[in-house]
Amino acid sequence: MQKASIITIGDELLIGQVIDTNSAWLAQELNKLGIMVVRRIAVGDNERDIEDALNTASDCRLVILTGGLGPTSDDITKPFLLKYFGGKMTVHQPTLLHIQYLWNEVFKRELTLRNIKQAEVPDTCRVLPNSAGTAPGMWFEKNGTIFISLPGVPHEMKTIMQEFGFPEIQSAITGQMVLHKTMETFGIGESMIADRLMEFESNLPNFIRLAYLPNFSLVRLRLTAIYAAHYSTEEVLSSKFLELTTLLKDVMVSEDDVPMEKIVMDMLHSRKKMMATAESCTGGYIAHLITRNPGSSAVFEGATVTYSNRFKTNLLKVPEEIINTYGVVSGEVVKEMLHGLLQVSMADYGIAVSGIMGPDGGTAEKPVGTVWVAAGSGKNQLIQKFHFRFGRQQNIELTAMNALNLLREVILMEESGD
Repeated sequence: MQKASIITIGDELLIGQVIDTNSAWLAQELNKLGIMVVRRIAVGDNERDIEDALNTASDCRLVILTGGLGPTSDDITKPFLLKYFGGKMTVHQPTLLHIQYLWNEVFKRELTLRNIKQAEVPDTCRVLPNSAGTAPGMWFEKNGTIFISLPGVPHEMKTIMQEFGFPEIQSAITGQMVLHKTMETFGIGESMIADRLMEFESNLPNFIRLAYLPNFSLVRLRLTAIYAAHYSTEEVLSSKFLELTTLLKDVMVSEDDVPMEKIVMDMLHSRKKMMATAESCTGGYIAHLITRNPGSSAVFEGATVTYSNRFKTNLLKVPEEIINTYGVVSGEVVKEMLHGLLQVSMADYGIAVSGIMGPDGGTAEKPVGTVWVAAGSGKNQLIQKFHFRFGRQQNIELTAMNALNLLREVILMEESGD
């Protein structure tokens, strides 16, 4: 299998001001081409560090750099690449025409010398046009290694690679076929799953690998097959994946690599049902997870963030005596919240949550991380208490995942007639 390295450039990455999403996307896409990313390096805007990274990475067939191609003084990647690969700086006329069009026709602004310099590239590179921005990509070759320099802006980087980079890479590098199959489990930890799969793993052929990808209560399991000429690779992978799903059918929530909210959305969509949320401790986070997905309007009626007791009483009609008797973080209160939500929204299904996210607010009886969740319909509900032990944001995310899973269980329960 051909190997690649990814180098991300920018001080903002090292101080945590910007999260590097480029590397993850590039690695996923390259893997589809049969190219394995073996190294990811992040460096600041420093020539010596960039040079060290390039020298380290040049043992691979492909090196991709992102960042440092802007028009300001801290963008040093292009001048450095001129030194590293030699040649002279020249104006790439198609890029200049593109920049002129953007400034004159789209932005309606005066073109400056700084903007024009964006069209300058070393004459030792092949230009990869950037239809989404101004800084073009650059393709260099040295000692059998391909080096591709790209803008750090994610949508520009992706556009260049999709339109030009990946097709050119496919032509230049022959990668092996790589196949993936991913399933998702919920409710048991990575180590418990691994114990159950010891015999399964030991019997995998040498061209198939099993990876564990844990995230709170959800664990993804990915089978990866690297093409083996003497086997029907896809057939063997499918057979092993079927065996895996059978072994874990009691905890499997999906045979695809999709988030929990998408699993629930797809279930609702196929049944032509709608849901709503009544959120206290999560502050609308569950609604956010749903509505960040295209097509959410087909399954989502809306949300109430009933944070205060007064809001719960006035909007969802939770009786004050229930709150006073049992406390706002209780099964009795979330049950009433769910009932009120279904009445107000006219949704088929609902989720109601109330809890103590931290870092303070807990008591001996109800410590930080105590959460009650109610999920269901007018006919069936599941009400469950959880004890989470993390920080505030993690507790919110765990609450959302478990609430959505409870709703998933109710939908399945109603379908089976239980």
